[in-house]
Amino acid sequence: MAKANEAIAIRPKRGRLTLLSRRIYNALLYHSQRQGVDEPVYQLPLSELIGDARFNSNNTELLKAHLRDMQATTIEWSTSGPALRRWVSTQLLGTVTIEEQGRGRPCMVTWRYPDEIKERLVKPHQYTRVLLEISGQMRSYSAAVLYEIGARYLTSPGRLSMREDVLWWAAVLTGRSDIKEVDYRFLKRDVISKALAEIDALCEDFSIELIEHKRGRKIEEIQFRVVPKVQQRLGDISSADRNVFDLELVGRLIALGIKQEEAQDLYAITDEGQIRATLDHVEQRLRNAAMPELKSPAAYFKDALKKGYAGLKALPPTAGAAAAPGAPAPATPAQPAAAPALSEGERMRRILELWENARMVQARALYAEMPEADQAQVRARFEADRLDLLAAPIARAWRREGPASRIAASSFHKWLAQDTWPQEPNEKALLAFALERGVTGM
Repeated sequence: MAKANEAIAIRPKRGRLTLLSRRIYNALLYHSQRQGVDEPVYQLPLSELIGDARFNSNNTELLKAHLRDMQATTIEWSTSGPALRRWVSTQLLGTVTIEEQGRGRPCMVTWRYPDEIKERLVKPHQYTRVLLEISGQMRSYSAAVLYEIGARYLTSPGRLSMREDVLWWAAVLTGRSDIKEVDYRFLKRDVISKALAEIDALCEDFSIELIEHKRGRKIEEIQFRVVPKVQQRLGDISSADRNVFDLELVGRLIALGIKQEEAQDLYAITDEGQIRATLDHVEQRLRNAAMPELKSPAAYFKDALKKGYAGLKALPPTAGAAAAPGAPAPATPAQPAAAPALSEGERMRRILELWENARMVQARALYAEMPEADQAQVRARFEADRLDLLAAPIARAWRREGPASRIAASSFHKWLAQDTWPQEPNEKALLAFALERGVTGM
């Protein structure tokens, strides 16, 4: 996809952008460019948009919510030339229609862009090649933005990004328009450093370095340097270090009632050991019959994670175990207010997300248990079926490292799961799965 340079570092003036809305926007832009700038509107089967955006859900209401967010997001677009300076304030996306055409016919999505920026988006003069396959693997909004910035400046002479003040970068890297002031220490710790680590783990072509510019003792402005990776370095990294996305850990988050997209974002921005310890704490709390029943395990988990509770205090003794005489009762996170009851459709969607995640985990385990000869046959079938469809960097990574590659492994395990268990689950099968996992009350 050729993405206009002005559309990479988007600073919303109203509204908020999320990781999924950015993926959807990129997918829409990709198909708009394929259909051509002369088209008054653009159209696509909804299932294709969902697949390209790595949406992993058939929940149309959730998709509509993200589309509304993009329509409500106001951006400023500035251009300049020898004799002209032009400023435009406009929506990110124009009118969108989702049309269900009846039984046996695909559901279609139709969209348009504001006239003032349509040509610059669909047929840009200055643009950056952005690979949807790699951009879609970023697990946080800030990493997705920095990946596109890195792709833009990788081929520039100095490989240096724009230099802007801290507040500007905070809005760009979080997709938020409501930021009025920023404590740079927290922005660096919670957003920038984690995004840089994520890009270093998932992007094979380059890494990104932070450059800080001080005025006195205060850091006023920052920019980024793009550093091409020496490909031979990857051979020195162990397979365990390469497989950075722990599907089982994400599955445990979903089982608590956290949505898949939120679980993945949470995993991306939080220390893995902290998540694991907090999960162990919450699961132990759920098993403790001496304590009141948790009305919202997901809210309890977030509260415990925020307060670092798992690393500070132990749970009260489980039923049947006596506390030490005179010992004060350990504090616990405040019981969250009861979460609103989920609709049947939302509950089934969460179960489906958990089922899909579990199936990928099973596929990975299945491959690991195969004899070497069988593994070679599976890899050969994957290459015959999918290798030509992969983006060039992912295909190169596969040829060099196979399933051990950071960016190729997810494509392989997803294919293996679909190839091994091609039948999609019906509602009865999903409910049986949920009963087995004890997640029907999410």
